[in-house]
Amino acid sequence: MHATPVGATLDAEVGLLRVICSGTSYKARAIRRLGEAAVAVTQVDGRRWSTIEGRAVVSDDPARVHEAERRYAKRYKEPRVNPQRVVIEITVTKVLGNA
Repeated sequence: MHATPVGATLDAEVGLLRVICSGTSYKARAIRRLGEAAVAVTQVDGRRWSTIEGRAVVSDDPARVHEAERRYAKRYKEPRVNPQRVVIEITVTKVLGNA
């Protein structure tokens, strides 16, 4: 198991969680090596927490990366320029939490 902090955005309408990162990152390389991977993303806020589980794939498709960057900027801040950026797309299979 390998835990890495990420900024994630959820598109609940289509059941997709997106994480942007560099294509050279450990997480992107590990998922690419497998083709698809079971992953979990957890958020903790005091006593409240949520975990989203799903199947992850890596995409370097410019339209998909752009959409992930747009959603990231809306939730967090404008991401720094990174020509090697990819998006990890997680198809949600389970949602847990106590929010």
